Amino acid sequence: MGEEAHRSVQELAASLGALPPEFVRPEHEQPAATTFPGGAALDVPVIDLSEPGYGARVAAAARDWGLFQVVNHGVPSPVVAELQRVGREFFALPREEKERYAMDPASGRIEGYGTKLQKDLEGKKTWNDFFFHVVAPPAKVDHGVWPRSPPEYREANEAYCRHMQRVARELLGHLSLGLGLEEGAMAEAFGGGDLVFLQKINLYPPCPQPELTLGVAPHTDMSTLTILVPNEVPGLQVFKDGHWYDAKYVPDALIIHIGDQIEIFSNGAYKAVLHRTTVSKDKTRMSWPVFVEPPGEQVVGPHPQLVTAESPAKYKARKFKEYQHCKINKLPL
Repeated sequence: MGEEAHRSVQELAASLGALPPEFVRPEHEQPAATTFPGGAALDVPVIDLSEPGYGARVAAAARDWGLFQVVNHGVPSPVVAELQRVGREFFALPREEKERYAMDPASGRIEGYGTKLQKDLEGKKTWNDFFFHVVAPPAKVDHGVWPRSPPEYREANEAYCRHMQRVARELLGHLSLGLGLEEGAMAEAFGGGDLVFLQKINLYPPCPQPELTLGVAPHTDMSTLTILVPNEVPGLQVFKDGHWYDAKYVPDALIIHIGDQIEIFSNGAYKAVLHRTTVSKDKTRMSWPVFVEPPGEQVVGPHPQLVTAESPAKYKARKFKEYQHCKINKLPL
C-alpha cells in the first residue's frame, strides 16, 4: 500500500486548497443541490424525558420520523464533556500514535482507528475519520484497542456507557409499549443483558468545498438504536417527505436514531431513519454515536404479535451477524 492509502482526511484537510475529485459526490447527492431550499432546519421532535407521559411521544416520533432528540435525559453534563474531551485529545495525537490503533478489516480487526478513504460502489470517498470499539458487555470488550492516551480515556468512556445502558433500556421499554407489547419485549428480543454497545467517534475536519461532498453518505443504521451526542457544529441531515433537512443543534440533547433492527422487529411500524452528514468549510464537526446492537448470533425478525393476516411479515428473521454481512457488503437482504 502506498503512502497515499494511509493518509487520513485530517491530514488531507491540513494541506488541500481544493477538494480531490474522488470526494466530489454525484450531483444528486451534493448538499448544495439537495438540501431543502431556504436552509430551514427541520423541527425534529425534541422530547423532555422529565415530563410525564413522554413515552407516547417517543413512540410517535419513532413512527413518524425515525429520529428524535431527548433532553433532561439524566446524563450529567460533566460526563458528556469528559467523553468529548478525551475524544478530541485522541484525534489531536500525532499520526504515528493514532496509527498504533489502526483497524485492519482484512485481518478481521474491525475495531480501532480508521478513515473513510475506502471507496464506495461509485468510487467515491467521504470526508470522515473515525475510531470505534465495543464498550459493553464486558465479555466483548477488548481494551487492547482502546487508546492509552489520554490516560482518562477508559474511565470517561465507561462512565458514559453506564448512562447509555440506562437510556437505551428506558427507550426500548417505551418503544415496546408503543407497539402494544410487554415493556421488556424489545430488549429481550435483542439479547437482553448481552446487548452490545459500540462507541464510535466521528471526526469531520474543515473542508475546502463542503458544498460538494459529504461526511457520511446517506444510510440507515444497522443497529437497534443509535444514541448520538454531537459537538456544536451542525451537520446531521434527515430525509423526510422527499427532501433533505438540517436537524437543528439542541444544546445538551442526545440524538436518537431508530435503526434497522427496530424497523424489522416492529414489522415496519417504526422507521429506520435515512440520514447523512454534511461538513463545514472552517470548523471541525465531531460526533459520538453509540450503536446499540444485538449480539451476532441473535436472530431478529418481526415480533410474532405484530404479524397478522392483514399485516404479514415484511422482513426475514436472520442472525444479526448475517444481516451485518449483507448490509456492509451491499448484498441483497
